[in-house]
Amino acid sequence: MKRPTLRLSLLAAASVLLVSAPLSTASAINDKPAPVSAAAAVTAAQQADVTAYWTPERMRSATPMDQLVRRTGLPSSVDVPKGAATSFAPTAFPNGGSAWTGGGAIVKTEGRVFFTYTGRTASCSGTAVTSANKSTVITAGHCVKLDGAFHTNWVFVPAYNNGATPYGTWTAKKTFATPQWVASEDINYDIGAAAVNSLNGQSLTDVVGGQGVAFNQARGQRMYAFGYPAAAPYDGSKLIYCSGTVFNAFISNGIGMTCNMTGGSSGGGWFLNFSETTGLGTVNSVNSYKINFFPNWMFGPYFGTDAQNVYNAAQAA
Repeated sequence: MKRPTLRLSLLAAASVLLVSAPLSTASAINDKPAPVSAAAAVTAAQQADVTAYWTPERMRSATPMDQLVRRTGLPSSVDVPKGAATSFAPTAFPNGGSAWTGGGAIVKTEGRVFFTYTGRTASCSGTAVTSANKSTVITAGHCVKLDGAFHTNWVFVPAYNNGATPYGTWTAKKTFATPQWVASEDINYDIGAAAVNSLNGQSLTDVVGGQGVAFNQARGQRMYAFGYPAAAPYDGSKLIYCSGTVFNAFISNGIGMTCNMTGGSSGGGWFLNFSETTGLGTVNSVNSYKINFFPNWMFGPYFGTDAQNVYNAAQAA
């Protein structure tokens, strides 16, 4: 697979056996290749097993994937930015990274994603979005599939708080990624999604609400990014945000933002038209990768038609 010449760091976090899941393709629009999906916890017994697996201790033990990448030969990691995270009220724009203390819908719709990757427990971030099935989570492609296989034991924990799961642990019944990511892990298409099972007879967005999602939008706008970074100086226990006017990435077709979030924040939503008052916005990218020469920049994929196909496939599941 071709990779950019600069060294990249995917931002997932990782620390039981990886089981191959059956793959399928879903319908696509505008003559684009169809997304690829993998079945996850389908039966009640499978859902119970996955839920029981993710104890608070196991969630806390997930180790940043970029530390594993150095050992496995996957895309090289960058050095973690030095210094502690600042903590101040989220009213300043732009902001390079601090704890979100503003409340609103984002607190419930954003969450941590946990899964098994090559025999290790791992974590990312994700966003509950409005959808036909009321059960769709948007995340990064490498948060559902990496190094040739889809992840297993996949769950979404909205409003995660240091091991606490105030709105439950939602198991995936199917996960999705762009065909370009599945075929060659092309960083331009690092986009994934999951359709989660109901929990206690309720659908995800009936419990936590959902954020809007949009595609093929103008570049260069003001955006907010959210996630649960788990690599130093963060520990995965708090929702962190960045804000700023995005710029075009220079080694991919994606977009960039000044942001010091680290491993574990991958898959967290980037929002257009975000209101600090209501905590609502429109998801238009996700945390994807950083470059070793520019550790205070975050990059995300452009949400075009391929991203829309992933969303449509997930909301139809």
